Amino acid sequence: MSSDVRFTDFKSDKQPTWCPGCGDFGTMNGMMKALAETGNDPDNTFVVAGIGCSGKIGTYMHSYALHGVHGRALPVATGVKMARPDIEVMAAGGDGDGYSIGAGHFVHAVRRNVDMSYVVMDNRIYGLTKGQASPTSRSDFETSTTPEGPKQPPVNPLALALASGASFIAQSFASDALRHQEIVQKAIEHDGFGFVNVFSPCVTFNDVDTYDYFRDSLVDLKEEGHDPNDYEAAKEVILDNDKEYQGVMYRDENSVPYHEQHGVTENMAEIPDGAPEDAMDLVREFY
Repeated sequence: MSSDVRFTDFKSDKQPTWCPGCGDFGTMNGMMKALAETGNDPDNTFVVAGIGCSGKIGTYMHSYALHGVHGRALPVATGVKMARPDIEVMAAGGDGDGYSIGAGHFVHAVRRNVDMSYVVMDNRIYGLTKGQASPTSRSDFETSTTPEGPKQPPVNPLALALASGASFIAQSFASDALRHQEIVQKAIEHDGFGFVNVFSPCVTFNDVDTYDYFRDSLVDLKEEGHDPNDYEAAKEVILDNDKEYQGVMYRDENSVPYHEQHGVTENMAEIPDGAPEDAMDLVREFY
């Protein structure tokens, strides 16, 4: 780790193709600044991205990166962290990638408490496929495929994380640059699975959950005197469907990450020369 790293060191030479005004710009900038502020550098950082507009983030950030299969960013990130517990691992994706096809992986990554961060760009719509209702869309959100709305309650990812035994749950707003960076930074510094759901407005296909809507609606828990170490207080905030909150909802100060629980401390990416004994016999048996 280095104290001389600037957030611009995490910018790649690829220009983002997101729509002008997309919330993912602010989300990515906050991620890069948080990584730099925590002393990480591109050479010790691995970003795993899912599928969707947000999935391009690994291309736009200068670090080790993998653009994975739809909904599978978390198992890949888990594998990276288990093989290299010494590097900083960050998974990134969208609400469709993480809370629909990837929901099962989300639950198990949370309960394993792997020491990595997971940043979800929640725009409450499928943007890459041109505007269908997502798991976090409102029940009356009208789209071309749901002209009368999905008619089912949206997934509450914060509640899902809490029920799965999360040790760190937070929510931020891509446009509130300083607070977003601060919250992502706390997730990185947390010993365990640091989950941040980011309100990242889609300016092209979602004219309901807009920048103005969040600016007018957001309640900052930092200003409310919320204690993130209080489980019952966290539960009350997370289950409050009448307000949009920003801040760290819950943090378990006694969290012990997965690799420490199971004694995974060595670099398992280093493979000795030559195949293990009898390995080729096993390969021939199945191929």
